[in-house]
Amino acid sequence: MNHEISLGGRTVGADSPAFIVAEMSANHLQDYDRALRILHAAREAGADAIKLQTFTADTITFDGDSELFRISGGTLWDGSTYYELYQKAYTPWEWHPKLMEEARKLDLICFSSPFDFSAVDLMADLDMPAFKIASYEINDLPLIRYAARLHKPMILSTGIARLEEIERALEVCRKEGNEDVILLKCVSGYPTPYEDVNLRVIPTLQSAFDCITGLSDHTLSIATAVGSVCLGARMIEKHLTLSRADGGPDCAFSLEPAEFKEMVDNIRILEKALGSPAYRLTQIQESERRDARSLFVVADMKAGEAFTPKNVRSIRPGTGLAPLHYEEILTKKAACAIRKGTPLSWNLVQ
Repeated sequence: MNHEISLGGRTVGADSPAFIVAEMSANHLQDYDRALRILHAAREAGADAIKLQTFTADTITFDGDSELFRISGGTLWDGSTYYELYQKAYTPWEWHPKLMEEARKLDLICFSSPFDFSAVDLMADLDMPAFKIASYEINDLPLIRYAARLHKPMILSTGIARLEEIERALEVCRKEGNEDVILLKCVSGYPTPYEDVNLRVIPTLQSAFDCITGLSDHTLSIATAVGSVCLGARMIEKHLTLSRADGGPDCAFSLEPAEFKEMVDNIRILEKALGSPAYRLTQIQESERRDARSLFVVADMKAGEAFTPKNVRSIRPGTGLAPLHYEEILTKKAACAIRKGTPLSWNLVQ
């Protein structure tokens, strides 16, 4: 496994902070100024990257009106044809270089999802640092091969993929000499019911395919994305919009800027809290040991007087002998006169 991947000059790997991707998708609503505002919102919310989608209605589907090309099945887009949906959802290709330039000014990495060879060519011409393959394209092995041979990181979403399809896609990348693959656990439900998320699959993917793993999340919550970090997710992708009230094809499962920032902040808090698997005391814990229990003389004693439960107790703070010596001390005598309130030490014992 390649345990570290460089993506746009930043490291994605087991020992790195989770790489946070803000998915713009169709949330620009065909308004370039709005797209710029989403870029700025992503940066202010703490995202590492902004992701686009590179297609046109003609490169992703066919302008057909038969039932084959009409969306159904209880989705947000039922009733539309695929062509109608993608005409609303596509990001104009002439925006791509301008959005990349603006992202660069913001120190925000910009990459995209290609949906055909021409999209890969555009991304290559713009020197985008990675290719994200949507789960609906994971069976398009020629497309994956075409992108993988450029030897930039490949991010594969697994939403509708069977295990054998993931395996085939990975094999294609590796045959092209591209080992820089990130698998994103994903559910292609918009929005995704929480009971369908199955975050525990993240380490399963990691062990089964020896890849860096992450989460492409379409739930309405930040909890799933934050929780995925506990299970090893090193890349988090979440849709970002300026306001769900503004509408758009993806608004119902997108976060608003304040929510996105809350997600990022909580991920960073959790990463600090996860810490190390090694059991050791922190500096604070070591210093607090002074307040642990220890053995104290609690009644004035004369030299030669026997220690008893009446004159020796286990109390706080921890400046005396450890309580594990209590039974032994009860078989001993005072080596000298001892005032009550004195922490017990071996030089006081005979």
